[in-house]
Amino acid sequence: QVQLVESGGGLVQAGGSLRLSCATSGRTFSRYAVGWFRQAPGKERAFVAAFSWSGGSTYYADSVKGRFTISRDNAKNTVYLQMNNLRPEDTAVYYCAAREGPGSHNYPTRYAYWGQGTQVTVSS
Repeated sequence: QVQLVESGGGLVQAGGSLRLSCATSGRTFSRYAVGWFRQAPGKERAFVAAFSWSGGSTYYADSVKGRFTISRDNAKNTVYLQMNNLRPEDTAVYYCAAREGPGSHNYPTRYAYWGQGTQVTVSS
């Protein structure tokens, strides 16, 4: 069983930055790859960023490329999502999730474990 706990959300003005954290239970990185998704009101859950199965590569949705960065601290069992130059359309609940095995990093159904989410609101 993998436990994931997000934090770091909040209210920020357009152009601002936030860093989200996803604290995971021990040894998650040895067996799972972690990704970030977001869900805005009335919309489906959408892929944001993820690590590859090996952890050596990262993937981003086109809408966040160049603005968001996914990283991790193995010693702290924590994954981060640095979000810069935020826009009102980035407003959503952000979730981290863990999947087992390679491939399909951008499909929510590939992820078996999810955190509770953290709200990010960007004002114009």
